[in-house]
Amino acid sequence: MAAMAALAAAVLAAAVLTGVEAQCPSPSALRTANGTRICAQLYADDSVYYDKCCAGPVLVVDPGADVPYMPHNWAARISSLVVGTRCELTVWPRAGKKGKSRRFSAGAVPRLQEVRRGLFSDWNDAIRGYYCKCN
Repeated sequence: MAAMAALAAAVLAAAVLTGVEAQCPSPSALRTANGTRICAQLYADDSVYYDKCCAGPVLVVDPGADVPYMPHNWAARISSLVVGTRCELTVWPRAGKKGKSRRFSAGAVPRLQEVRRGLFSDWNDAIRGYYCKCN
């Protein structure tokens, strides 16, 4: 019994050390491996637990990206996002950058379902176009 408990503790420690739990990166950490700035990162998954948000597939947004139509398999799929330092992300709920836009400044939004879009809806799985700029 003690051996099984030790094994379970080792597996749990390995899972934590390898980053199984996702957490939103800080805005200042948004850079490529060679140090180039990233305007924003859009994530397909979120969770009811904040330390597990910003997970799943990620769409990297470069500074100056103007995308009126989301790439294949990304339309209406974004559940969390992080905007880089001194950057601003503008999003639209309809393709072709139509509908009432919303601007996100530098920071993390782990759960877009907590960001209101009108009276009865939210921004979870609603982004269908974006523009990102950095100063």
